[in-house]
Amino acid sequence: MDEEITSIKKNDIWRLVPRPNEKKPIGVKWIYKEKKNVKGEVERYKARLVATGYNQKYGIDYEEFFSPVAGLETIRLIIVTVAQHRWRIYQMHIKSAFLNGFLKEEIYIEQPMSYEVKGHKDKVLKLNKALYGLKQALKAWYSHIDGYFLKNGFVKCPHEYAIYVKIKESGVTLVVCLYVNDLIFTRNNPKMFGDFKQTMIKEFEMMDIGLMSYCLRIEIKQGEDEIFVNQEKFIREILKKFKIEDCEKINTSVKCWVKMLKNDKGEKINSTTFKSLVGSLRYLTCIHPDILYGVGLVSRFMETPTMTHFKALKQILRYIKGTIDFGLFYGYSSSFDLVGNSDNDWARDMDDWKSIIGFVFYIRDTTFIWSSKKQFIVTLSTCEVEYVATTTCVHHFR
Repeated sequence: MDEEITSIKKNDIWRLVPRPNEKKPIGVKWIYKEKKNVKGEVERYKARLVATGYNQKYGIDYEEFFSPVAGLETIRLIIVTVAQHRWRIYQMHIKSAFLNGFLKEEIYIEQPMSYEVKGHKDKVLKLNKALYGLKQALKAWYSHIDGYFLKNGFVKCPHEYAIYVKIKESGVTLVVCLYVNDLIFTRNNPKMFGDFKQTMIKEFEMMDIGLMSYCLRIEIKQGEDEIFVNQEKFIREILKKFKIEDCEKINTSVKCWVKMLKNDKGEKINSTTFKSLVGSLRYLTCIHPDILYGVGLVSRFMETPTMTHFKALKQILRYIKGTIDFGLFYGYSSSFDLVGNSDNDWARDMDDWKSIIGFVFYIRDTTFIWSSKKQFIVTLSTCEVEYVATTTCVHHFR
């Protein structure tokens, strides 16, 4: 807690002022991260002071709030590009990122318990910068770093607001990808990387991670001519969390022609556990297109799952147990052509008779974008559903 307060004071987050009459200050609270020691006992190892943002009022304490982040498709495309040009991907982490965002609104908070200033306990703190827990903290941080990049010669991608590119007349290129407080970047010149790193460290308190090896629960193994990505660690965490490490391995994620209904009259199961499992599997689909269809199928029954739905879910878990070390391989190729394929399953859903459509895009033989989902309309023939699937595929790159 002392370290957290020291960090806040170092960043000049607030100043002590008399309590305003017309405005009620927002409360604060301490939150803790926990871990188990070697004895299995839970220990608190990090504290953070958080503003109770749920007490904020729209139009008074905040207006709009957002924070663009790079999509996983974009990150995969960067990996494809890096592998093709035989570059390297590096990563940096910005410490206490939200404390760098400047506020436009006038916000007061109560003094944190046990850290009140002696003789001034009746006063409150006026925020100069954003604090964790505020609704506009993300927006304030993004506005700050966005302005910093644009001021230093970067150009923001018009289609992906979390990508910034800096190109010099000599052709030297630096690409930066922003994901909240993590920076993923690559370049074709080592000197430009060094200059970028030094300027960032001057502006922000940074942690230089070096070559990107683990980000967003994705493992990245960078070689001389190839990059391999997978989620082996995350899969093991899922199997351990739900106590299914010893389940049998199988070779297919979905049984052929399996039929499931929302109003299944089978035995009901705990929906919370079912939703948690499906949510974990959905995040696996960012690297595992082979389970996308099956995960999409079981996702439709999260409200009232039955034993039939759980068996289908367990089928996927047994499949990922057998493919735990599978991943995506990105390497150099002489051709850099974009190729897409689409397919469909007409009237596949047994409840509303909507079709399932899917597509996958390759850069030569490297997979980097895929989708499998139910259509929004009911198609009346296999011919019509083919047109809808192809149109959906093409529109993805408009």
